[in-house]
Amino acid sequence: MFEQNLRLLFPELESLPHADTLFRLLSKIDVDQIAQAHIDLVDKLIRNKKFIPYRINNCYPVAIDGTQKLAFSTLWSEELQQRKIRSKTQSEEEEPKHQYYVYILEANLCFQNGMVIPLMSEFLDYQQGDTERNKQDCETKAFHRLAERIKTAFPRLPIMLLLDGLYPTGPVMARCNEYNWQFMIVLKDDSLPTVWEEYNGLLDLQSDNRKLQNWGDRKQHFCWVNHIRYEYGPNGKKHLTLHVVVCEEQWQEVNDKAETITKESRHVWISSRPLNRNNVHGRCNLAARHRWGIESCILVEKHQGYAYEHVFAKDWNAMRGYHYLMRIAHLLNTLARYASVLAPIFKQKGVQAFIRFVRSTYSGPWLDHDVADIEQRMRKPFRLSFI
Repeated sequence: MFEQNLRLLFPELESLPHADTLFRLLSKIDVDQIAQAHIDLVDKLIRNKKFIPYRINNCYPVAIDGTQKLAFSTLWSEELQQRKIRSKTQSEEEEPKHQYYVYILEANLCFQNGMVIPLMSEFLDYQQGDTERNKQDCETKAFHRLAERIKTAFPRLPIMLLLDGLYPTGPVMARCNEYNWQFMIVLKDDSLPTVWEEYNGLLDLQSDNRKLQNWGDRKQHFCWVNHIRYEYGPNGKKHLTLHVVVCEEQWQEVNDKAETITKESRHVWISSRPLNRNNVHGRCNLAARHRWGIESCILVEKHQGYAYEHVFAKDWNAMRGYHYLMRIAHLLNTLARYASVLAPIFKQKGVQAFIRFVRSTYSGPWLDHDVADIEQRMRKPFRLSFI
């Protein structure tokens, strides 16, 4: 019945492949074509202006973050990253054991309404490292490969990168400038000491660079310093102009003892563009803070049914193919969740219950009563709009 209903909606479907058949296919084909189909779908949505209401400073916010996919005790592919670990049962005298793992750099569109669209995946590859010096691939090297792929796929798309505290480095920010991308990057207290020195020295001289506001239940105080010169590279021959903003905020919560307590937090970002009272809220609250969207997306893929951490096949090519298919599935589910037609049902039932509802619908005889009506509906033009 499930197969019959699928054929009713997708007449071109001939059969459902066995898992072994899918594995043999993915191990032999160019799985990058699956990734390209994903990119083409996102590109079509962008060209059809589906995401225009959610842009920040006319830019599409793209968050990039790395995560471990899975780990093994055996080396089944030369591309695997490796490290030495000591188990809890091992003594200090025993030699640490090798562990081999898959690490991926993910890129997602993270919009201010909470919608997170999977965009690209870049696998870290041991052979992409400096094998002569026994240095394996790393997240910052993979960033440049991923950035080049994004630029190639979307050469004229205005992008604002949202990055964590690993990325405030000269080469990363220079790459963004080269591609004419904006960015908001987390700045840690122990990163870029010369930038912090300039910020602290100039803050009192730029006394107008302040903004107090209430955002939801939070009281926010912004301070920023524009046009900080950052030198990097051999003998500081290269330089960039950066802009730093600090956001201190307070809000109230009720603790376990039913007492109202005041909570505080502090956030710091490097901005590619000068900050002012008109744009600081958008760049910080509506863009930079929504970098959490990619972390939530990865957690969903790991723990809520997408089997992100499942290898499926100990074959590098097939494993990547399964990963790309999983990301396409998450993309389609996200589009459904935020589609204006389906959003009320998601809100009523919840995500997991909605998926069970769709599954039970496809597996039952409920679509069989009016085949002509369904075929007519499928021929009508479909318009996708988001909440």
